[in-house]
Amino acid sequence: MSILLVRHGETLLNAARTVQPADTPLGPRGLAQARSIANRLSAGNVRGIVSSDLPRALQTADAIAEACGLPVALEPLLQERNFGDLRGHAYDALGFDPLTFVGAPPGGESASEFRQRVARAFERIRLLRVAAAGDLVVVTHGLVIGALLDAHAHWPQTMTRPERLANTSLTILEPDKPHTVALANCTAHLVGPIEDDPLSLSGG
Repeated sequence: MSILLVRHGETLLNAARTVQPADTPLGPRGLAQARSIANRLSAGNVRGIVSSDLPRALQTADAIAEACGLPVALEPLLQERNFGDLRGHAYDALGFDPLTFVGAPPGGESASEFRQRVARAFERIRLLRVAAAGDLVVVTHGLVIGALLDAHAHWPQTMTRPERLANTSLTILEPDKPHTVALANCTAHLVGPIEDDPLSLSGG
């Protein structure tokens, strides 16, 4: 009965290193990645699925739902950090790293506001995991998973926090406090042409 954190599949804007508008869908590789993680999870003990309502996460969750025969609960608190007017701009042309930017971009969230929202999301996850009476899959975004791992998970001495979270990577937390990390950023299901692109953006 674990918490299974899944980052969404690749989008064309991930690959192009562009800060993504909210309505960005999965690209062809991302759809294939979503089917692959879905096949992997269908062999487990998944009893519930909750997802960000942004298209790239929801498309990933829908693939998992179809493979597991379960519905998807939508949770807007799991949305990626809102980068406001920076969305649609090339990451490498901004002159700074928006993913670690502390302040609020015009029309967006500050790092503090984002962390507070993620904390509320994690409380929702904890309640849903109990109700699921089995493994709960949480489909969300790179920065959300990173914030969850930084503030709400315990890292055993044998593991280190990955700097980058891959598309459709699987991270597993134990269900009870301190929510020890049992698996981090695993992409064993991504083979050959659907392997994660290490140069794509890991958030935003």
